[in-house]
Amino acid sequence: MVMPNRDAKSDGAAVAAPAAATPELPDRPRRRTFTGQDKLRILAEIDSAPAGGTGAILRREGLYSSTLSDWRGLRAAGALGGLTPVKRGPKPALRNPMAAELAQAKRENARLLRRLEHAETIISIQKKVAALLGLPLATDNDDAS
Repeated sequence: MVMPNRDAKSDGAAVAAPAAATPELPDRPRRRTFTGQDKLRILAEIDSAPAGGTGAILRREGLYSSTLSDWRGLRAAGALGGLTPVKRGPKPALRNPMAAELAQAKRENARLLRRLEHAETIISIQKKVAALLGLPLATDNDDAS
């Protein structure tokens, strides 16, 4: 004997399938950020809320009470810049203003070293040719007189 299914609808209506995730949603969730104005607005709203109304505002905004404590401390310290969101992750290294000048000096030094090696090679060849031909070389003392 077959038992009737009590969960099935007797009117024959089909049960709707659960809604699929919308394709517009991003693959990874993003961290919520609040501007300084948003933080001050929320703090002002909570400060003016009646007793017991703080929890409703926290639930509506999706915040924890510890976040409010942090924001209140920053507001009391007058650190309005601290109320702006901070980008997470490693900070880029500060660029040394002399780095470009140093790189240019290194390139110039390398270029001059190549020219010096070239000139020394030419001079050594000239000395060898002069020695083979038996020509006397002018020295620095001869140029001075």
